[in-house]
Amino acid sequence: MKYLCLVYLDESAPQHVADSDCLAYDAAIRASGHCIASEALQPVRTATTVRVRNGQVSVTDGPFAETKEQLAGFYLIDAKDLDEAIALAARIPPAQEGSVEVRPIRPIREIASQSGASVAHG
Repeated sequence: MKYLCLVYLDESAPQHVADSDCLAYDAAIRASGHCIASEALQPVRTATTVRVRNGQVSVTDGPFAETKEQLAGFYLIDAKDLDEAIALAARIPPAQEGSVEVRPIRPIREIASQSGASVAHG
């Protein structure tokens, strides 16, 4: 089963997690076959939020919500169950400073193909 591990950190706090630790974990989780994709994100000040209401596009600087911790990166993993996903997420180095949200992926394409529904692209 696929899970998205969202890594959150407080950008205003001094970081004690070395990039080398994150890169080592990334190499290990890729070598184990659990990692499908992973990336670090630029600081939240580079974010842009897009909304469409009544056909009108609204673009604002910054994230959707003000929070203490900001989304810093992600891992898309393949784990046998939630317990394994949690164990993998607990080893992500920034979990020691911030938090890692683990969410199962909703297999929307597979569900649609099984029901015979078409999936819109765009």
